[in-house]
Amino acid sequence: MSAFNTQYENILTSRPEPGVALVTLNRPKALNALNTALFKELNEALRLIDADKEIGAIVITGSEKAFAAGADIKEMKDKSFSDAYQNKFLESWQEITTIGKPIIAAVSGYALGGGCELAAKFGQPEVNIGTITGGGGSQRLARAVGKSRAMELTLTGRMWTAEEAPRRGEGEGAVVREAIALAAEIAGKSQLAVQAQKEAVNAAFEQGLSEGLRTERRLFHMTFATADQKEGMAAFAEKRKPNFTNS
Repeated sequence: MSAFNTQYENILTSRPEPGVALVTLNRPKALNALNTALFKELNEALRLIDADKEIGAIVITGSEKAFAAGADIKEMKDKSFSDAYQNKFLESWQEITTIGKPIIAAVSGYALGGGCELAAKFGQPEVNIGTITGGGGSQRLARAVGKSRAMELTLTGRMWTAEEAPRRGEGEGAVVREAIALAAEIAGKSQLAVQAQKEAVNAAFEQGLSEGLRTERRLFHMTFATADQKEGMAAFAEKRKPNFTNS
């Protein structure tokens, strides 16, 4: 079963670039308000995509008018306490946090209910050589510049300067194109290193600093058991492009 040949009612799925999955929220009359039916489909599609070895990164978008206009009030307005509590209303919304592959939100228009400038030229290029930050980069960077920017920097391995403002396209098309381009760049890295790096950045917000540093170090050491780490470092030494096999 594939997310790309399944007919959904509230989302659309496609593969705009090799290694990239695009999931579009598709409740235009409700401004993509988030309800149980939409999240059921979204969670199913993301689980299938996460298991798809041909996909390295995921983009989620909405429409030009609205990415998502918050939770669906029509679904909630008549719920009782016992219904909401006993049926664990909204608990399934957390399933997206269990997806291992990077998820990029291409936001245009309203993004209600959901959600840094850098001071020097720097980078976290470890993912380019098939490994991850090992000296605390994911932990301290996430605390300094925020989770979204830390994810972007560590998953792409880019260099940035204080003068570089993030590119912002005009209109939905440009926003989605930029998100797809970013996803394609990430998809070209080692999937093992990317997923380990994502886990390390998430640890910065789920654990204290000392525990987060231990998590990062454990994941860093783990990459030395992968063929991609060997290939990435060999390619760097030989001044050639690495050929990652996600193994």
